[in-house]
Amino acid sequence: MAETAINDDGGFFRVPANEAWTLLQFTTVLYYLHETNPDNLLVRDKTDPKAPVSIAAVGMALATIPVIVERGVFIREFAAKHTLKQLRYLLQCPQGPEPEASGYNGFFYHFLDIETGRRVWQCELSTIDSAFLFAGALTVATYFDRDTADEAEIRSLADALYQRADWNWARDGAATLTHGWRPESGFIPHRWQGYDEGLLLYILGLGSPTHPLPPESYRAYCATYQWKSIYARELLYSGPLFTHQLSHMWIDFRDIRDEFMRQHSSDYFENSRQATFVQQEYAVRNPMNFAGYGKDCWGFTACDGPGWIKRVVNGVERQFFDYTARGAPFGPDDGTVAPWVVVASLPFAPEIVIPAVRNFAELDLGMIRKYGFLPSFNQSFAVKGSPTGWWVSPYHFGVDQGPVVLMIENHRTGLLWEIMRRCSPILTGLRRAGFTGGWL
Repeated sequence: MAETAINDDGGFFRVPANEAWTLLQFTTVLYYLHETNPDNLLVRDKTDPKAPVSIAAVGMALATIPVIVERGVFIREFAAKHTLKQLRYLLQCPQGPEPEASGYNGFFYHFLDIETGRRVWQCELSTIDSAFLFAGALTVATYFDRDTADEAEIRSLADALYQRADWNWARDGAATLTHGWRPESGFIPHRWQGYDEGLLLYILGLGSPTHPLPPESYRAYCATYQWKSIYARELLYSGPLFTHQLSHMWIDFRDIRDEFMRQHSSDYFENSRQATFVQQEYAVRNPMNFAGYGKDCWGFTACDGPGWIKRVVNGVERQFFDYTARGAPFGPDDGTVAPWVVVASLPFAPEIVIPAVRNFAELDLGMIRKYGFLPSFNQSFAVKGSPTGWWVSPYHFGVDQGPVVLMIENHRTGLLWEIMRRCSPILTGLRRAGFTGGWL
């Protein structure tokens, strides 16, 4: 990327772009260094001191390890010891059908107690959140490839963590994967089908050397895809922008295609580019007349919001939401924008992401402070006493930090993509899903 100022108005951000991205990566990744229990290296879901562990955030923290080593935050030997401690703890967490376990059949519960590592809130055993954990484990297993005792043990532990997951159990007798399971009620009646972040889930399941999904599982996942024409753009539709990003944190989809993408003369990377432009165009059109929306203020995704409340704004009654999966152009939409999800589209569409990041920096949303951009804000929801005058999320979330760190790095150096091109389960999963061409 050319060395141009992130903020053209001067001040702190009038620095070469590479330095600005390095700073944003550093402030963002501090979350995984500060919001982690040093006894077991479990990562808090959000900055609320009462929050439990998010197993997906643990996986994303693992995936950032190569970045912080290559960027000089950790030296490699210390990073390896840190990673070993994390993997050892995860493997000794109890697995079984008991409600107070940490997981079952190799998968983990969505939320765990940050001290004990046990399930909290009667939450679900989550297939997708476990997939993010496995992807993080495979990242460090592939990165730490030296002939040392610590790095060899990392590879062994990460493989064990991934390989014990029983993907076929998680199908519950059908072709597609379920969202998860609870000991009190059994499998959740929702399945991963239609395009979303589940793309990573199926590739990991197909690539398993111990309990591989059959190819028909992936075909069943793709069978409910929705190809749409939106704003004169042709794309595989999914509303929340994060669904077009999370699988791409690990896999370089440029010029590799499965059967569906071959039929549409596209690939998943190009599809994410189109989805990013759709989000911007929706904000420009702003059909519900929310405050702030425009060509440099967009980003609609799963994120925190002002709360489940109705308010009259400029003579119009508005329904606002708490944490929910916002999307464009078909909603839901309540005026809430997420800066992190815009940054995570940097590899796909830098020409519209960079101006939006400049705009968010000018709104003083915490870019250079600890943990980087606050995850969401709503300029249509006035808040008395707020420094901005409108609602800004009071918390940072662990699952929002990883996409910022990893996708900036993929844009700058392709580091994660290069690492995972050497990851055997990813290669196997892609090929079993029918991907061909390009680097594959």
